[in-house]
Amino acid sequence: MIRVLVVDDHPIVLDGVALALERTSFLQLAGYARTGREAVAAVQRFGPDVVLLDLRLPDMLAPEVVRGMLAVAPRVKVIVFTAYPDHAALADVLAAGAHGLVVKDAERADLVDVIRRVAVGERVVPTDVHGDGRMLSRRLREQGLTRREYEILRHVAMGETNPEIAAALGLTRNTVKTYLQRTLEKLGARNRVEALARANQLGIL
Repeated sequence: MIRVLVVDDHPIVLDGVALALERTSFLQLAGYARTGREAVAAVQRFGPDVVLLDLRLPDMLAPEVVRGMLAVAPRVKVIVFTAYPDHAALADVLAAGAHGLVVKDAERADLVDVIRRVAVGERVVPTDVHGDGRMLSRRLREQGLTRREYEILRHVAMGETNPEIAAALGLTRNTVKTYLQRTLEKLGARNRVEALARANQLGIL
């Protein structure tokens, strides 16, 4: 029996996956979570074999969620579950330790097959998905964003303030402010909220 934790903030997705698991004799729903922080706690609480993780959660970026779960449960297997197979952030998630990828419009049989294969130790990533960061690099170039600006934008997406970002990256507060202002200009955004929305539209967060 393979116990699966489902992490997604959309009730319809949770219900659909739960139904697919119930119809498969060797799969069992271990529990569910709707945020990154809930996911890390749920891994400890439920002890699943596999985590089906939505790429986009409201409180944390997927790579940080993967690292957080693996820190408390090193043996758990993580499958990224996404509607955006060409999302530039997939490289970071795979680099963080995710073991597989499946798209949300996959057939039930395909979803079950990926879960089964990852559970026994396979790494299941479609051949057309680049896990080496090429997609991200290309999209950053298209927007004129540097890696440092992208890094700061990621910290903003985690809800961090300028002083917190400065401390995390070893920069001064003024330097962070300058980088952030440049990033807003390049994204055509008036504030952090607009910048994050634009970055999501571009598929870089």
